[in-house]
Parts: sequence; C-alpha cells; structure tokens
Amino acid sequence: MTEAQHFSLDGQHGIVTGGARGIGFAIAQRLIAAGASVTIADQDSDAVQQSVQDLGTAARGCVLDVTDEEQVTAMVQGAHGAHGRMDLLVCSAGIVGRNAFAWETSAEEWRRVLEVNLTGVWLCNRAALEPMRAANYGRIVNIASIAGKEGNPKLGPYSASKAGVIGMTKSLAKEVADTGIRIHSIAPAVIQTPMLSQVNQETIDYMVSKIPVGRTGTPQEVSALVHYLCSPECSFTTGSCHDISGGRATY
Repeated sequence: MTEAQHFSLDGQHGIVTGGARGIGFAIAQRLIAAGASVTIADQDSDAVQQSVQDLGTAARGCVLDVTDEEQVTAMVQGAHGAHGRMDLLVCSAGIVGRNAFAWETSAEEWRRVLEVNLTGVWLCNRAALEPMRAANYGRIVNIASIAGKEGNPKLGPYSASKAGVIGMTKSLAKEVADTGIRIHSIAPAVIQTPMLSQVNQETIDYMVSKIPVGRTGTPQEVSALVHYLCSPECSFTTGSCHDISGGRATY
C-alpha cells in the first residue's frame, strides 16, 4: 500500500503558510503525496518560486506576510477561486525572535514575535473558516511548540506566542465543533530545520537535553502527524494539542 492510499486527500486543496522550507515544506510534500494540491504561502518570494518548482504541478505559490490582513484574505480567496474549494490550512509560518532574558527584550521585539506567531495564525484561521463553514468541511492544523506548554528560558515572546496558539486553537475548535470542521495544534520539540540557525547552541543543547528520546525530530515526522490531522479520518477529535516532542511533554 502506497503512502497516498493512507488517509487519502484526493481532490482536496490546502494552504501551507511558511511552506517554502523546513517543516512547512515537508508538510506540503506529504499532503501532495496524499493527493492534495497545495498553495505554498511564504514571505520569501525566491523560496516560494523554488519550492513550487520542486513540488511540481500540484503546487502553486503565494508571497504572503501573515501579519497583513488584506494579504491573508486575498490568499484564501485566491486559493478558493483557483480550485473551487478550500479544505485544508496548515499554519507553519513563524519566527523565533532573539535569545534574551526578559529584561534584555524590547517591547518591539515582543510585539513582533506575537504579531507573526499568534496574530498571523489567527488571521489565517479566521479567513479560512469562511469557505470552510460554507462547505461544512475543513481541517486546520496550527503549528505551536513545546515551548508553549513548558516555556523555554530566553525565549519569552516565542513561548508566549505558542501558548497563545494552543489556547486560540482550543477556542476556535469549540466554536465550529458542531460542523464538519476540525481544528488542532501540534507541539513539536526542537526539529532539525533551517530555523535552528536563529537559535544559539546553548539553547539548542538545553532543548535536546529535555527530550527523553535524546535527539531532535525531523520535518518528516511532523508531517506524518499533520497528514493524519488533515485527513477525513480525523473526525472525532478536535481542539487538541498533539505532542510531538520525543517524550518531553506527554500531556
């Protein structure tokens, strides 16, 4: 049995924000392998172009600033208009921010991380829910972080933003629980992606030391979980934050 026969997404269309690299790109690959077409939304136009080229005809690109409400609305409307449906949304776009103690962090640094990681996710969720509610079907997966459950030192804005994503997801999921829409968040521990270049080695070593499995995760391991959560088979669970942390947090 091929991968595409497991939790088939044949004929569906989805958006992956932050989809041009790292976890987002791996998720887009997995969704396409399962039969979906995907809009890759990312603020890096060169990376969007390259990712679409790498993913083939099932992918289309969209240059997006997730903090811009008008751009987010246009992205969803464009994807829906091009495909006649809007089944899936995976919010993977995010930034880490500077590694610093709270007293070394400026208010502007705090606001920027919250704006991208939390407000941006909310804007994308809100926009996607319009066509999903009209169709009475949809799957949304918001990428949070183990930092949102436990908090990582020197990553206060990041930890707070990801905790916010978890709480927001629970709220939105309950608002549409009586429809065919299911919304989840996932909480990865440290995953081996280019995003790690924004984190100093001391912080990486601290995060890995907290993982009982004793290693970083891979984007492919994350994409496997997201694939299930995006599938029609995931029908009787919603609002949950799913741990993918090598055993660091099992709640």
